[in-house]
Amino acid sequence: MSGFVEKPEPVQVPGLVHLHTGKVRDLYRDEAGDLVMVATDRMSAYDWVLPSLIPDKGRVLTQLSLWWFEQLQDLIPNHVISEDLPAGAPADWAGRTLICKSLDMVPVEAVARGYLTGSGLLEYNASRTVCGLALPEGLEDGSELPAPIFTPATKAEVGEHDENVSYEEVARQVGADTAAQLRQATLAVYSRARDIARERGIILADTKFEFGFDKDGTLILADEVLTPDSSRFWPADQWQPGRAQPSYDKQFVRDWLTGSSGWDRTSEQPPPALPDEVVAATRAKYIEAYELLTGTGWDA
Repeated sequence: MSGFVEKPEPVQVPGLVHLHTGKVRDLYRDEAGDLVMVATDRMSAYDWVLPSLIPDKGRVLTQLSLWWFEQLQDLIPNHVISEDLPAGAPADWAGRTLICKSLDMVPVEAVARGYLTGSGLLEYNASRTVCGLALPEGLEDGSELPAPIFTPATKAEVGEHDENVSYEEVARQVGADTAAQLRQATLAVYSRARDIARERGIILADTKFEFGFDKDGTLILADEVLTPDSSRFWPADQWQPGRAQPSYDKQFVRDWLTGSSGWDRTSEQPPPALPDEVVAATRAKYIEAYELLTGTGWDA
């Protein structure tokens, strides 16, 4: 069992139709048929949406995504139409709302890994592979891979696990041409972002993207991109393979949940609320990632 500890009621806005409440984002459709995506301050971990909010988190995710879309626009188009607030939207939506193209989404989490950790490490330790790709002996937690790899996963509903799958399985599900486009775009975007992050003292260990096709059949980069929610960011000056790495992402929350909180993630009990100090430290990590990557101060 997992999902929302407390599922929120969607905000009702005249002219907008509520479509979906996700782990972090609420999705609406406007009268023009475009999507309105609102990034909340919700935090998810271990397939649970926690009862605690992280102040400013939704704004950080949105503004960082917009910054990355600009860095990547020569590589691949993105889904953003406008960041203007819809008429009648609550003031709290400012800075966390995007009006986006409606796409035919590809039902695959497009994951790129440049370093070995997380579920990739677990598979490697068992079989010396990740998503069926053979890797050399001698790698450990945090090791840089010989080259970035495309390790897709099937998208899951809230409360379900995404499942790592082979490239061949993706090709069977979405077709060989689409699978090839996904792999090429994922590795190109990851490589560009890895180099940009490295210049700023950050290792982009891995990240996941979502893609869709527009009405003309063009592959479009969608959802959020290269945020602490969708990526593992490590401080480069503290990188040391063979151990868990310090990070700018929500690993901080995961570590508290599975450590001092006393919560058993294998049970059916929902996770506890985060203490104020964990909320504050998590907010600080998200803002630090934004400031280091963009080179600009966070305007609270």
